[in-house]
Amino acid sequence: MRQPYEKLQEKCRTLRLAETAKELPNLLREAEAKGWTYYEFIHEILRYELSCREKKHSEKLMKWAEFPEVLTFENFRLEEQTAIGEKQLNILKQLGWIDECFTLIMMGPTGVGKTHLSTALGIHAIEHGYQVSFISMDRLIYVLKSREYISKSKTRYHRITKSDLIIIDDVMYMAYEPQDAHLFFQFIYEMYDKAAFILTSNKGPGEWGKFLGDPTLTTAILDRLLHRSEILTFSEEQDSIRMKYRKALFSNKKKDN
Repeated sequence: MRQPYEKLQEKCRTLRLAETAKELPNLLREAEAKGWTYYEFIHEILRYELSCREKKHSEKLMKWAEFPEVLTFENFRLEEQTAIGEKQLNILKQLGWIDECFTLIMMGPTGVGKTHLSTALGIHAIEHGYQVSFISMDRLIYVLKSREYISKSKTRYHRITKSDLIIIDDVMYMAYEPQDAHLFFQFIYEMYDKAAFILTSNKGPGEWGKFLGDPTLTTAILDRLLHRSEILTFSEEQDSIRMKYRKALFSNKKKDN
């Protein structure tokens, strides 16, 4: 026997209120128990549907971002950082720099928190409705080289170019061929004034020329990236946070035989 609310569920589905249709029996019971007015009932239905849609949208953006790890501010140890203080971090969390298409360059040795900070900022941006892409420079070069004939690369490229914030990890980690350097320049040229960037690197911008092999091209790239930029320098003397909090399989203490 059909329940009296099933016709309402069908109408909800017709109106593409899929989540409300599933939750409707519970919402009706809650309305009766709490004595909601018509206004309160309609308000709760719309609030629930919007909340579900926002959650689904955020989940889709997280999937598209392709973060290698989910690293948030909850486990980010600001007191162990040398590159940024609480005031500066709060400014970054306001996300106005994304709207202004700023570039953040995070420089420093391996393991000091560059990727953690950039990922946490990316996830924070997604939670506020921005589209974000996270990709290593090596992977970006591959996507740029193969987007014309590999469908997965084409899709990835399309999502990157539609992003509000593009995070490129391990910039200039190795030397690149001239054609790769030109592809990178074309990408930066195309996205200039269209997206904000976060670049992590263990090399300063002054060293990038020897990895791209073309000083003129490097100057052109930096001219665009540094036009609106902030450089966060993680100290060479800072201990590796990753090593400090690593998990060990074996204890350092020798076991008695």
